[in-house]
Amino acid sequence: MFDERRRRQSPDGADLAWHHQEAAMQPRGILLISHGLAEHSRRYRRFAEYMAAEGYHVYAHDHRGHGETRAADAPLGRFAQRGGTRRVLEDVFTIRDMAAECHPGLPIILFGHSMGGLIALNAAFEDASRFDALAVWNSNFHPGLAGRAAQLILFMERWFRGSDVPSELLPRLTFEAWGRSIAGYKTPFDWLSRDEAEVAHYIDDPLCGFACSVSLWIDVFSLTFSGPKRARAASSARDLPIHLVGGGQDPATTRGRAVLDLANDLKKAGFSNISTRIYEEMRHETLNEIDRTVAMAEFAAWCGSVSGGFAAKTGRL
Repeated sequence: MFDERRRRQSPDGADLAWHHQEAAMQPRGILLISHGLAEHSRRYRRFAEYMAAEGYHVYAHDHRGHGETRAADAPLGRFAQRGGTRRVLEDVFTIRDMAAECHPGLPIILFGHSMGGLIALNAAFEDASRFDALAVWNSNFHPGLAGRAAQLILFMERWFRGSDVPSELLPRLTFEAWGRSIAGYKTPFDWLSRDEAEVAHYIDDPLCGFACSVSLWIDVFSLTFSGPKRARAASSARDLPIHLVGGGQDPATTRGRAVLDLANDLKKAGFSNISTRIYEEMRHETLNEIDRTVAMAEFAAWCGSVSGGFAAKTGRL
């Protein structure tokens, strides 16, 4: 079921590709998946099937410039010619509203991995009334001075080369640097997982690991720095259940420290329902790691607590 590609028009006419796995038991909620940079939603089939077996209707779509989603100004590697961050957030709302219409009365849990976590957190705090819980895995909202330096580099690239061409420097400072940080690495993508088969699947996938445009990188950093600001402004969402996950060997989140920093920032902002889990031996892709079943089981348990809390609060389940 999940492998079937479906289509949905966004408000601005983009042709969103999405996938769905029906709950295999009495439905407990809706899970929306927001995938990461230079990958696509089909990679989440195993996770979708697992969560469907736990009673969740699962929806996952390809972001603009990724996978099989099509938009006039969004070739592979670009959100949009301009206004990309706003458009990817509206796409999330489009899929959310479609899922809510299909399954009224169920709690809606928004899950995001890496770049997808940046998108998910921004979407959740842009309109918290649309979501009942938020899960952000392996995302770095704390790039610090290095992040600001990266923005400067990208603005210079845009000035001298344009925004629609692949960035020459950012892949070296991110993917390539993270790959070299893994002791005894065999491929440039060993930073993703210790599971060699999963790394090989990523490398062999024509819709993974592609070159990202200067504009896409600019949009990613815009989401990075806007997320905490949106969270602080979302005063009505202070009791939103939030689940943060990181890998203790993930160079993209500074070995999980960026995840802990986000948790601390949210607590300081007054958020009261935060759970944090760092899997010390894992790298970047928790769902494709050797111990993934442990992480999925713990996530399902957290979702169960969300569903239970929703039932107690609304009496709708």
